[in-house]
Amino acid sequence: MTDRATARVVLVSAIASGQGKTTVTAALARKLVQQGQRVRIFKAGPDFLDPMMLERAGGMPVYTLDLWMVGLDQCRRMLALAAAEADVILIEGVMGLYDGTPSSADLARAFGVPVMAVLDASAMAQTAGAVVIGLRDYGPVDLAGVIANRVGSPGHAKMVAAAMRDVPLFGTLPKQLESLPERHLGLVQPDEIDMLDLVLDRIAGQLALDMDAWNSLRSTSFDADDSDDVGAAIEPALQGKTVAIARDAAFAFLYPANLDCLRALGAAVVSFSPLANEPVPESADAVYLPGGYPELNARALSQATRWQDSMRNTHAAGVPILAECGGLMALTQTLTDLDGAVWPMVGLLPGQVQMQSRLAAIGMQAYTTAQGELRGHAFHYSRFDTAHLPAHHARKNPSGDPGEAIYRSGSLTASYFHAYFPSCPAAIAAILLGQGQP
Repeated sequence: MTDRATARVVLVSAIASGQGKTTVTAALARKLVQQGQRVRIFKAGPDFLDPMMLERAGGMPVYTLDLWMVGLDQCRRMLALAAAEADVILIEGVMGLYDGTPSSADLARAFGVPVMAVLDASAMAQTAGAVVIGLRDYGPVDLAGVIANRVGSPGHAKMVAAAMRDVPLFGTLPKQLESLPERHLGLVQPDEIDMLDLVLDRIAGQLALDMDAWNSLRSTSFDADDSDDVGAAIEPALQGKTVAIARDAAFAFLYPANLDCLRALGAAVVSFSPLANEPVPESADAVYLPGGYPELNARALSQATRWQDSMRNTHAAGVPILAECGGLMALTQTLTDLDGAVWPMVGLLPGQVQMQSRLAAIGMQAYTTAQGELRGHAFHYSRFDTAHLPAHHARKNPSGDPGEAIYRSGSLTASYFHAYFPSCPAAIAAILLGQGQP
């Protein structure tokens, strides 16, 4: 008889972005943790900022679930592992419930997970019923219930509840005097928010959750065999190698699964901070500069001469460097921020980066290498003006249209493309070993 791992699992979604999914998920996680429940949180779709906030709310790293980028089997494995050690699994959806290919609804249906809809009720009352019933029936999905956000009063909540007919109202959250601040790429990073834990505690305290309804939610079970460690099948191509990773407010966009993948490949991982003017560690056999906010830290990066010199010396020595999005931006000649100030960068890639108010790229992409297909996404507000010809291009999913340019300069591989390393560990190993054109 096959063992089963069981937990209460819900996918938190909405009709669109901006309804308060992250705030509600964070409040729900913090409330359940305060009650002594073991909570694991996942984020659907590519995202770096929401998982940082949800990690603070729940106290555990937040991994990505996506049927295309991560893959069905890897998603199932992570959910099975979580169900074996948690009482509750919360999955925050991406955009609206049915948006994207695949969508959050597709993810919920793939694993038989009920949906909890977050509804911004601030400008509606009875119409909430039409919105919620349409959200349930369009797919359809197993809609467990609704948490109404930005509710004005107990009377308002009663009108919303009555309008939803047979869909239960699980809870309400009032309009917030303190909200989670945002900027052009999404939420502000948790370390930048004063007394964030106090803010999360207050929001959790304001979440009026019907515990009887919550405790009546059915559990979801997973085959315990699905939690087997597929990482054991990864060839340790980086055994004995040390990968140095830039980690600070300028280079914070990093999937936890990417770190796991590097370790499964056999690499030792060390970190350093360009913002603190720390040089590349002498032990580094390869360097990884992930994305982040170099545009908000351009002055400090431009003045970090010790770090800049070490990057130039590392490149001159032929040490493989992988730079993605913010990492690419920091290695160009200049970066022009949103105020129009021009800052000198490291200069390993000829050309200039210009911040702009208009979104330059968003969406899933794949990069075909000699080792296989490396999947990921792009999301940025800057453009890179250069005469340097790309070595390759990623392609957009699902259209197949040309996506982000992949630049090569000596031992440097740089792109706006954010790679999800576990989608093709061998390709990442080849890049970090400097084994020619990946």
